[in-house]
Amino acid sequence: MFTVPLPVIGTDVVWRDAAKRLIGAGVSPHDILWDYGDTMGELFETDTPLPAPTRRVKAPQSFVQLSQNVVWHKDPQRFARLYALLWRLRHQPRLMQDRADPELAKLRQMEKAVNRCRHKMKAFVRFRDLRQGGERRSFAAWFEPTHHTVEPTAPFFARRFADMDWMIATPDVTAQFVDGNLSFHPGQPKPDLPEDAAEALWGTYFCNIFNPARVKVQAMTSEMPKKYWKNMPEAAHIPELIRNAERRVQEMRDAAPTLPPERAERILKQLRGDDQAE
Repeated sequence: MFTVPLPVIGTDVVWRDAAKRLIGAGVSPHDILWDYGDTMGELFETDTPLPAPTRRVKAPQSFVQLSQNVVWHKDPQRFARLYALLWRLRHQPRLMQDRADPELAKLRQMEKAVNRCRHKMKAFVRFRDLRQGGERRSFAAWFEPTHHTVEPTAPFFARRFADMDWMIATPDVTAQFVDGNLSFHPGQPKPDLPEDAAEALWGTYFCNIFNPARVKVQAMTSEMPKKYWKNMPEAAHIPELIRNAERRVQEMRDAAPTLPPERAERILKQLRGDDQAE
């Protein structure tokens, strides 16, 4: 039995390297225990040392892409599922195209969930200004992702906010970007972040762009689940905006301009004339 400790940080690299060694040595999925959460993640700290690389292992690019996403899912069986699929690919090279395969379908669902979580992180992280001195501005945010998506998503923030220092803290992993260098550290409790004066301005903007005539609560909560609201300053305005939506729509109707009777009559005559011409 091979026990492979997988670290919280750098999970994808350690899993990929271990899978290459094990599949290359012909180790069955039933003889592997994937132990996620080890803080060190050293490949040789196992009950049985992993086999040395013996040959180059080839896998379809579609599997590589799938595994790069699924390793960040919260399901503790994700590593075993991925390795079992890799094991089957040795004798079923076209397996990745089999849409009826239940195990592949399950992994596709997990991949979709991870991608959705990454999208939510890009949309719902809210930074606060730390007001520190120095040439670069400094910001911090607290976020609670559904899956382990901080590592694969942090490069997006590094590219978008390259001119400032920032930290995104989560319960599992904390991402830091300082002087252009991105690094990852263990998770932490929610930090005590200072109030940000820009939040009031952002709340005012959010209220002004809110369209009460297009409110669909179910669709809104599907795109912006309530679990994220507590860390989004503008979300504090949503309940009141929803409560007043019907009244505001009626006010908009009452304030809508109307055509003067004479102008309306001219338009009707023109329309009747067009109809007769046709």
